[in-house]
Amino acid sequence: MTEIMYRILLVDDEILVRDAIRENIDWKAMDCELVGDCDNGKAAAEFVQTHPVDIVLTDILMPYMDGMELSRFLHDNYPDIVIVIFSGFGEFEYAKKAIQYDVSEYMLKPVTAMELRNVIEKMKEKVDQRRKEKEKLERLTQTSENYQKNAIVIRSRALQGFVDNIKTRQESLEELAALGIDLEAACYRVAVFELDLYSDGSQLSAEKRQESALMSFVLFNISDEIISEEKAGVAYQAGNNKVGALFMGNRTREFDQKIMEICRTIQDKLKELMSLDISIGVGCWARTQQELQLSHELAEKAIEYRYLLGGNLLISMEERPEENSLSIKNHVEKLVAALKAGKKENSEHILEQISSEIKEARVDKSRACVYLQQIIRAADETCEDVVPDSRLFSKRDALLQQVTEQNSFDSAFALVRNHVGEIFRKLSDANSSSGQRQARLALDYIQKNYMDPDLSLNSICSYLNISTSYFSTIFKELTGETFTEVLIRTRMEKAKELLENTTMKNYEIAEKVGFADPHYFGISFKKMTGCTPTEYAREKRK
Repeated sequence: MTEIMYRILLVDDEILVRDAIRENIDWKAMDCELVGDCDNGKAAAEFVQTHPVDIVLTDILMPYMDGMELSRFLHDNYPDIVIVIFSGFGEFEYAKKAIQYDVSEYMLKPVTAMELRNVIEKMKEKVDQRRKEKEKLERLTQTSENYQKNAIVIRSRALQGFVDNIKTRQESLEELAALGIDLEAACYRVAVFELDLYSDGSQLSAEKRQESALMSFVLFNISDEIISEEKAGVAYQAGNNKVGALFMGNRTREFDQKIMEICRTIQDKLKELMSLDISIGVGCWARTQQELQLSHELAEKAIEYRYLLGGNLLISMEERPEENSLSIKNHVEKLVAALKAGKKENSEHILEQISSEIKEARVDKSRACVYLQQIIRAADETCEDVVPDSRLFSKRDALLQQVTEQNSFDSAFALVRNHVGEIFRKLSDANSSSGQRQARLALDYIQKNYMDPDLSLNSICSYLNISTSYFSTIFKELTGETFTEVLIRTRMEKAKELLENTTMKNYEIAEKVGFADPHYFGISFKKMTGCTPTEYAREKRK
């Protein structure tokens, strides 16, 4: 029995089309097997997850999931599958956009049996080509795995052990001497090279991990060759797709310059040969093994700046960086105010200020993400005050996760910028009513001026330049409370904070929150809370 070599899946929502194709092609004579037919893209996507498929023939317009969506799914998850799209005349140009999903052929409906046979023959050649490429990759992978067993790996482990201070200096030097490596030198300096494309190993597919292992092997060979030619030190495989370099020599300005030139040469060479960018961190000078370990740590730390500053970095770190204190609280408050006031340019400017300060502070990824999450939450809360039923908030957790998963600060910040833009549009829609806008400005005014004992209905109406009767109406509609009720509640909340967190006297707190008469403050406080200020403070400070 002849083995079926090419497995084909047919996807079309018209049963007559599927029947015609199934019956009019001699699949066996073409060394093909029609392994299945589906009436929509969703069913096809489920089918390929449980059945091996080489070629997919798909219509473009279908329910549940169309041919474009199916092509994208296959491109992202099953890149070895060859895709052919059927399309009507009016859909043809639209279908051609699927080139980004590696669609191999487009066929204009109606499709004749002869046309389809010719296309299938072409697709078989493409399948053969991809199989050969896959086999080649597997052979290279096997070569790489075999390589792991040879002397270079032993050499790399010994060098890594020396750098990480695993053994005594003498033990390490004797072990390396037995491998033909002389590490006796006045001073050392550690550099770490990492391929930018494969920096986040946790998110790589199995195929990409294989590819990254091969590319890091190439990086090691290039680095080792250049460093050896310059008689500047030795290279070693540092694990996790990284390459290490141990530079050895006298601590001079000339040798410093030479190290940086060698690193740039390695970057240029890899770019030239493989079209890949690498980031390089260079640690401090070291005499002892403890200092050597620190040099390695600083080199690794330098590479982490890639998240903030982008790839293809070359950073030298002579000493451990100081922890930069950075607070974006004031910026976030200004951003909230700009969003409430409908000032788009201001909000965009503030966002760029925040971005610049985070980068300048050289914070690590986790802290940068915390700052970005602060912005998202503040923007959401601002919107929630105005549009409580906004569906934006149901997306918040997913957005926060997305921000954390980005490999660069710029891509994470772009998500935040887009989200704030969406919030701005929501607020602008809600602010379309001038009355609502004035009521919200009044709330902001109360928050900023509650400590003024002269703050009154008349003064705020004068500020807004509207009548007291109109203001009272729109304010009650927005808040559900009168101006006086909101003012008293705001003052009482501020008073509670002071009673809980300070040792101020009651009369001092009264003055701080806008009461000219401490006695009236006490009466108002008890009316709202059920206890006197003194009783409240005693209870909260226990």
